[in-house]
Amino acid sequence: MPSPIDLHSHSTVSDGLLMPQALVEHAAAQGVKVLSLTDHDDTAGLAIAAKVAAEHGMQLVNGVEISVTWRRRTIHVVGLRIDPDHAPLRDGLEKIRAGRHVRAQGIAASLEKFGIAGSLEGAYAHASQGIISRAHFARYLIEQGYASNFKSLFKRYLVKGKPGYFEHHWATLEEAITWIAGSGGVAVLAHPGRYDIGRTNMLLLLEEFRNLGGTAIEVVTGSHTTDQFQEYAKLAHMFGFKASMGSDYHGPGGYLEMGRLPDLPRGCIPVWQDWPETQSLNNLR
Repeated sequence: MPSPIDLHSHSTVSDGLLMPQALVEHAAAQGVKVLSLTDHDDTAGLAIAAKVAAEHGMQLVNGVEISVTWRRRTIHVVGLRIDPDHAPLRDGLEKIRAGRHVRAQGIAASLEKFGIAGSLEGAYAHASQGIISRAHFARYLIEQGYASNFKSLFKRYLVKGKPGYFEHHWATLEEAITWIAGSGGVAVLAHPGRYDIGRTNMLLLLEEFRNLGGTAIEVVTGSHTTDQFQEYAKLAHMFGFKASMGSDYHGPGGYLEMGRLPDLPRGCIPVWQDWPETQSLNNLR
């Protein structure tokens, strides 16, 4: 039976295709009972999302997904149950958003070198509410016929060693975790299976994440395979992390539809254990 919990999703405030209200309505239609809106580096959609969730009898968990640079690689840290008005978090996110425009120019320049013109304007055309991300460039490139979907696009473009890659410094891992914890939230390492860093670096990342105060890792997420569900469940147990889950929903055609997540593997301790938002749900493991 699919889980009614989804703790990772995106709206048009960052790089999702649905406005916050429509995203919550879609989640409700898919049977989601506890939802977190975790837009990249922005919390602007949380207030309206919470209002609409209440109208549908859902629980909205305040969230954000923070862009982090770790050993010259980009990783993402999800903050759950955050206070969006916490000044250090708010100011830190504002600084990251300003840097996104610089990165966008670098991505466009890189693509231009490989004969792909107009990508900056094309990406911004998809960024309806201001934040610019690789996903907006990806949509432009797919629109122009360079790939048929996100999965194939990100194998050939916008990643290290490929056209459109631009090295950019985001927040540090310590900053992201400190902002989240300071706001009363829980720091979760997002979709670890997506980071092509090798086994040794993954263990180092998990150790550092734990030592800095990270609480959980995403075990079940839209971009993980079934084998990775088990792999990261074992790593969560090894490092003493709680386990989170989320579709990482951006809109139709993405990783996984909302309301279709399997339950966490046996033995995982849910990050939402003891949360008041989930006490009305049954069969949570």
